[in-house]
Amino acid sequence: MDVKYVEDVLKNGFEQTTIIQPNDFEGEVTTTLVRKMNSKPSDKAILCIHGFNDYFFQVVIATEFLKQGYNFYALDLRKYGRSILPNHIPNNVRDLTEYYEDIDSALNIIKEEGNRTVVLYGHSTGGLIITLYASDRKGTEQFDALLCNSPFYDFNVPWIQKKTVIPMLSFLGRVKPNISLPIGFSKFYGKSLNKKDYGEWDYNLNWKPHVAPTINAGWVNAIHQGHLRIAQGVIINKPILVLHSHKSINPKHWTREMFEGDAILSINDIREKSELISSPQKDVVEIHNAMHDVVLSQKPVRDKVFETVFEWLSSSLKKVSTPEKVIQD
Repeated sequence: MDVKYVEDVLKNGFEQTTIIQPNDFEGEVTTTLVRKMNSKPSDKAILCIHGFNDYFFQVVIATEFLKQGYNFYALDLRKYGRSILPNHIPNNVRDLTEYYEDIDSALNIIKEEGNRTVVLYGHSTGGLIITLYASDRKGTEQFDALLCNSPFYDFNVPWIQKKTVIPMLSFLGRVKPNISLPIGFSKFYGKSLNKKDYGEWDYNLNWKPHVAPTINAGWVNAIHQGHLRIAQGVIINKPILVLHSHKSINPKHWTREMFEGDAILSINDIREKSELISSPQKDVVEIHNAMHDVVLSQKPVRDKVFETVFEWLSSSLKKVSTPEKVIQD
């Protein structure tokens, strides 16, 4: 594959390349791969997959992995961030497997660029996607371990809505996928992250607005079908680390508590659904006072996050190089 990089919007050594994908139900589709190579020769890399209403801007992840000798890569999936085209409804998807082409393309490039060991990382919806991807790529994996940062394994709604409203909206999404639906994510979460409000991070509010663009019924169906697969139990053949906060929060106005818990997902759902994943090595770790995106938590907390991640990788990747068992269906 002839890959040409140009300077990324992040500058400071970050580069990007646009990957042209086959057309889908909205027409033209692209994926954007961002990278920053280590200053020293390295044959190990991380590939980061963002969440819903998001894109790659979390330079802190790159900084920490570069320090640890990794080459750094991140994807803006189709219809997100750098990859949004004029014909797209942002975030639009009918089936989560649509993202597999994006991940396959990126991993192919990463391998062609000499990386022998690859860590696959996903935040929130990205965590759901890579978990399903790992299950569906059993036996042909181009990665060696999974890191899931607050994975979106279930809708954060009351039990009765999970049993009634979500299945109805999912059915609607199969017959009328373009019907718009309201979204209930807290606008205070974005304000807790962004430098222009209460946070410490600078990013493009057109690509990651505080209030996400309206979702449609097709998106709900795609997510619900992914959740059903998790609920039925998935099998992966690589080590997996799941990180999440110690509590969920839902304040009615902005408070400093927004810095100390997950304002998007239920951490109980994350814990319970993580139990349904079968893997040769699975670790689920609670990070005290972590935000939904645990790597964007306040510095003492994110320092703990990275300490946990690199200790786990040091142990897990050694085991991968001398595998003891492979789980079969």
